[in-house]
Parts: sequence; C-alpha cells; structure tokens
Amino acid sequence: MFQLGKTIISEDIIEKDFVCNLSACKGACCIDGEAGAPLEESEIQKLNDVYPIVKPYLRSKGIEAIEQQGTYIKTSNGELETPLINGADCAYVIFDENDTAMCAIEEAYNQGEIDWKKPISCHLYPVRVQNYTEFSAVNYHKWEICDDACVLGKELQVPVYKFVKEALIRKFGEDWYLELEKVAATLNK
Repeated sequence: MFQLGKTIISEDIIEKDFVCNLSACKGACCIDGEAGAPLEESEIQKLNDVYPIVKPYLRSKGIEAIEQQGTYIKTSNGELETPLINGADCAYVIFDENDTAMCAIEEAYNQGEIDWKKPISCHLYPVRVQNYTEFSAVNYHKWEICDDACVLGKELQVPVYKFVKEALIRKFGEDWYLELEKVAATLNK
C-alpha cells in the first residue's frame, strides 16, 4: 500500500495486469453478483436526468425494474446501487448481437445523446474505491469471472492502472494520475 494525497492505494493496481476480454466473459460483471453497481451520491441526480434518454435503449425487463424500484436503490445499510432485474442483471444492461452485456447508459453516451459515460464504479472496474472519513482506499478487485481479462492483460502487458486510466483521471484528476505513474515507475525498477 502507498498513499497519494487522500488516497491509500493497493500496489495490486500497478502489479496486476488486466484488459477486459468481452468475447470471453460476455460482460458477466454486469449480470452476475448479488448487488447493483455502487453509486456515488452525486450520481443520483445524473441517473434521474439521463433516464428518459436512456430508456429507449433499455430492455423491457430493465424498464420494468427501474419503474418499480427507481433509477437507483438504497440498501438496508445505506449504500446506493443500480437496481437489479430479479436479483441478477443490472437494470441498465442491454445485450449486443453476440449476447454480450453492454451498458445502456454508455450506449446513449456513445451515440452522443448524453454527456455522462456511466457510473464511476463501472468505469473504474476492476478498481474499487471505498471512501472513509479521512481517505479513500483504492483497491484491485479480483473476481474469477475476470480471469480471462487477467490473462489478456498479462499477454498485452497492461497493468490495471493503465487499463482504467481514463476512469482514474475522471475520479481523482490528471495530477493524481501523473503521481500514480511516478510511483509505478519507481516500483517497476
């Protein structure tokens, strides 16, 4: 672990390799698991604002889940998450012609209809950020459904922090990322 400003970072994001391999996993991270994607308080209004634009991209099951549960849910322990369809798929999941899970929010973004790519937790994955009072913990989340992404990352020699560069800059800023690169260069010597 090392510290950058108000973040404590696991060395795994520098030492581990990762490149999403959607042809192998089919976007399983969006359809497996026990909870929706974690959301930040600041993203709640964004979800409400983009929902009417994203809605035409959604599957009927997703629309039904969102209209029953809301554009987001608050768990019993106060966590904010995207709603799920029958406790499985994220309500914002759509599928492409190869049955690969995609994000309807990101699709609307890619089509130029909205200016918000998707929740930051999704954009950062496999990096997870846990906020505490005095600092944020930045960790690599190892999940067996991403084993193919680890293999591809190793083949291509792309460490986690480079794979999620855009998302890390979006979350922490460019200066923070430049400092992270300096630490990575030192650790990789």
